[in-house]
Formats: sequence, C-alpha cells, structure tokens
Amino acid sequence: MKGVTVVNYVDVKNMGRWIADTGIEPIIMGIVSYLEQDYAKWQQFDKSPRVAAHSAEGVIELMPTSDGETYAFKYVNGHPSNPAMGFQTVTALGMLARVDNGYPTFLSEMTLLTALRTAATSVLAARALARPDSSVLALIGTGTQSEFQALGFRAGLGITSLRVWDTDPAALDKFIRNVEPLGFDVVRATSAADAVAGADIVTTCTADKTNATILTADMIEPGMHLNAIGGDCPGKTELEAAIVRNATVFVEFPEQTRIEGEIQQLEADSPITELWEVLAGTAAGRTANDEVTLFDSVGFAIEDFSALRYVFDAVRGTDYATDLDLIADPADPKDLFSLVSRAPVLTA
Repeated sequence: MKGVTVVNYVDVKNMGRWIADTGIEPIIMGIVSYLEQDYAKWQQFDKSPRVAAHSAEGVIELMPTSDGETYAFKYVNGHPSNPAMGFQTVTALGMLARVDNGYPTFLSEMTLLTALRTAATSVLAARALARPDSSVLALIGTGTQSEFQALGFRAGLGITSLRVWDTDPAALDKFIRNVEPLGFDVVRATSAADAVAGADIVTTCTADKTNATILTADMIEPGMHLNAIGGDCPGKTELEAAIVRNATVFVEFPEQTRIEGEIQQLEADSPITELWEVLAGTAAGRTANDEVTLFDSVGFAIEDFSALRYVFDAVRGTDYATDLDLIADPADPKDLFSLVSRAPVLTA
C-alpha cells in the first residue's frame, strides 16, 4: 500500500542536487527553524548518549531519539586517518519512522546533511550566546565542515570577515579557493593564535582523535564566543582545560557531553548550562560583553531529528526523493512466508 510501506529516499546525488538548487544558506536557516521548534519541546524527547563502537582507527556511532510520534536515528562514523587513504573522515545516513506502527517513512544520506545540521546548530547557539555586534569569525580547521560553518554564520549572523588556520596548507588552499568567490573577506593566518586574534567568534573543528591543545588560554580575548565542535568522543578535545574552566559553558545533553566534550577534562560536577534552557528563557545565556562563552558541542540526536524532518518536508513529492520498496507487505500480515514460498513441483 503506497504511503504505508513505501519509504521516501534521498541519495547523495539527489541531496547534492537539492542543496545546489535550493542554496546552502537558505537550507541552513531552514534547519535552524526546525531546531528551534524541537529545542522548544526538548523535554518531550527520549534522550540518551549515542551508542559508540570505538577502535584504534576511529568510531562508529548510532544516534537515536524520539518525540513520541516520530523516531529518528543516524548512523555515523569518524575516522581521522581516512582522507590519507582517499576516504571521507565522516560518513552518515539517517532514518525517520512512525512511532505508532514502527514503519520507516524516510531514509536519507547524511554525510552532506550532517555538515548542514552542524553548521545550523552552531548558528543557533551563536545567535543565543555571542555578542550581537560580532563581525569576525575565526575558523581553526578547514576540513569538510569549514565552508558550511562560514556560510551558516553569514546567513545567521551576517558575518563575512573570516580568519582561518589549518596545519594542512592544502586544506587552507581548498577553503580559500571555495569561499573567496562567494564574497567573503578571508585572512590566511600564520597560526592558531594569529587566526583568533581580534575574532569575535571562534570555531574549532579538527579531526584528530586525541586530547589536542588547539587553543590555549592566552589566546582567548574578553567577550569571545567559542564554538568547539571538533571534540566529540572520549579522549578527543581541542581546548586547553584552563579555557573551559574560565568560560561560561553551554552544552546540548550533559550526559553525553561529559563523556565526549571539552568538559571531560573537568570535574564531573563542573558548572554547565543546557542550551535548550537558554532558548526557553529559563536560564541565562551571555550576561556581559566581556564574558567568554563556550558552546561545547558534540552533536546530539535531536539535531539530526530536526535536519531529517526538514529535508523530508522539503523534498516530499519532488523528484529529489525516490521511493524504496523497503517494507515487506504480505496480503496477510501474519503470513510473511507467502513472500518467499512457491507452489511445490509435483512429481510422478
């Protein structure tokens, strides 16, 4: 029965075509609007830290959540050494399903979509926590996420002035080649310290699966908003612990961030504020112009839920989505065997 057993599907080619046709910035802001809707009902969701399978090479994760009507999950990996072998560091796919009968309704690639939703989440937090007059963004790490961050901050905060740094000159070349034609003013910094000097917002997005020190406390200026998105598993951080200790820290889901985020470096009861509380007006965000705010973002399943909902609504009924015959549908729901049996061959 079409509409019950047929699943809408967006593959990489159609996702790329939809993004190119619609525009990255409108899509990021569309996801921001869906994030706002879902953060507003944060307490309704089933929430748990992601299920992670760690190896020496990287991590494979499942990220599930449900609002009681719709269930979503994302499969995602993180393998920092992949680019050296010609593979992506991060790949992902995701699904929506009906809670009332458990039937999947939507399946999508999420490698591209994760980049969009990560940028949208960064924008959501920065609009709530950064100084309203912020005009300069520093990007530390110019890998696959960097262009999406730049476009998101232009769309959401009007920022066009960028200061960028990466230890890989080729990654810097790639980023500048991609974004300069888009109308950004880009300064190629000589170091991380040079990149953050004079910045209002700093995004760190590096891939190494280590307790790295990308930024040190002496680099941080009063009033900065730090958007730390690279540290996202146990033993993987980007900031010197003193930065985290001295900043006002905001997180997505404490039970996950204490395991995976920058705050894994601090005491288990170190003070934090959940971002949803700020958006709901039940907790303070930035309280002074010289305050240093830190969004310790590890990525959470509700953000994927929002992104999948947004794409599903946007592409349903268009040629960006195709139908998958994914659900077995025997005429008699109790006779699954009927789909595999054949009339017996009679012999004399």
